[in-house]
Amino acid sequence: MKYLHLIWANLKRKKLRTTLTIGSFAVALFLFGILVVVHFAFYQGIEVAGADRLVVINRTSIIQPLPMSYKEKLLRLKGIEAVTFANWFGGVYQEEKNFFPQFAIDSDTYREMFPEFTIADEQWKAFLADREGAAVGAATAKRYGFKLGDRIPIKGTIFQGTWEFNVRAIYTGTRPGDDQTQFWFHYKYLDERGPQWIKGIVGWYTVRIADTDDAVAVTRAIDDGFANSPFETKTETERAFAASFAKQMGNIELLIMSIGAVVFFTLLLVTGNTMAIAVRERTGELAVLKTVGFTDLGVLLLILGESLFIALQGGLLGVLLAWGAAPGLANALPGFTFYLSPSQLAGGVGLAVLVGLLAGLLPALSAMRLRVVDALRRV
Repeated sequence: MKYLHLIWANLKRKKLRTTLTIGSFAVALFLFGILVVVHFAFYQGIEVAGADRLVVINRTSIIQPLPMSYKEKLLRLKGIEAVTFANWFGGVYQEEKNFFPQFAIDSDTYREMFPEFTIADEQWKAFLADREGAAVGAATAKRYGFKLGDRIPIKGTIFQGTWEFNVRAIYTGTRPGDDQTQFWFHYKYLDERGPQWIKGIVGWYTVRIADTDDAVAVTRAIDDGFANSPFETKTETERAFAASFAKQMGNIELLIMSIGAVVFFTLLLVTGNTMAIAVRERTGELAVLKTVGFTDLGVLLLILGESLFIALQGGLLGVLLAWGAAPGLANALPGFTFYLSPSQLAGGVGLAVLVGLLAGLLPALSAMRLRVVDALRRV
C-alpha cells in the first residue's frame, strides 16, 4: 500500500492509454458476465433440478402421451412417495410473440411435488376452488401486468379455440434459478373442454422417491413395469431430463468457453504489450528508483501493482455492467432466467486480476532485472 500514490501517479501520466486499457478489461469482463448469464439461462433447469424427483415420459418422445391409469401403478411401486402429472398446452397470449409455458397440472398434487415454488395459502385455495383458475409465475405476471382476479384469454395452438382463465395465484421461486415464467391451470378443465383424444391421457409424470440412492433401481423398475405395453416409458432424473433439453440446442457450454478463452487471451496480449511499453518508456526512471534505494522486489511490485490496479478497475466496471444488463436480457428473451450471482461476480473480478497479474509479470520481471548502469546508458 505504501507504493499506491506512486502507482496512481504513473497511471495518470498517460491518461488516454490507461483509460483505454481499463476499457479493454471492462469490455472483456462485460462479455464474460453476459456469457455467464446466458450459460445460466440455458442450464438453469439442471442447476435447480430436484435430486429426489424422476420424470417419466413416453419412450418414443415427450410429445407422445401416457395413460392416466399409470398414476396408480406408479404409486404402488416400491420407493416412490408421490406422483403428479402435467400436460403441455402451448397457447399464446394476444399475439404469437407473447409466448410463455402453460401447463395443465394435477392441481391436487403439483404444489407438494415442487415445494421450491411459493404460493400464499389463500391464493392456492382460490385457485383450487375455481375450475378456470390459473397460477402464474411472478416473472410472467410482471411482464404482462397480470394481477389477481384478471381474466386472461389464451389462444390455443394444439387445443384450438380461445381459453379463458382467472388469475387466482401468483407464485415465486425460493432460489434465483427457479422458473417463474410458467402458467398453470387445472388439468380437469383441459379434460372437460378439450378434444376427445385428450381424454384419459397426460403428457408426463413426475415422481418423488424416498431415497435418492435408489434412483437407478426405481428408474429401472418403472421402465421394466411398462415394457412391452402400448405406452412404454423412459424414466430419468429431473437433472438428466433438463440436461437433455439443453443438449438439443448444441454444445452451448463449449461455445461459451471458447469465446471466453479467446477474449481473455486477446486481453492478456493487449495488456502485456501496454505494460511492456510503459516499462520501456520509464527505463531511466526505474534506474533512478533503484539508485535511491528501491530494491529489485520493490520495482517488481510497483509494475505489478500498476497492472493489477488497471485490471481491478476494469474488472469491477465490466461485471457491474453485466449485472445491470441481465434484467434487459430477460425482457428481450422471455422464458429464460438471467442471473449473475455474487460468486460469479467475484469470480469475474478474480479472473480479471489473474489476467492483470499475468500481463504485468514479464514486464515486471524485466524491470526487476534491469541493471542501473545499463539503464542509464540507454537514456
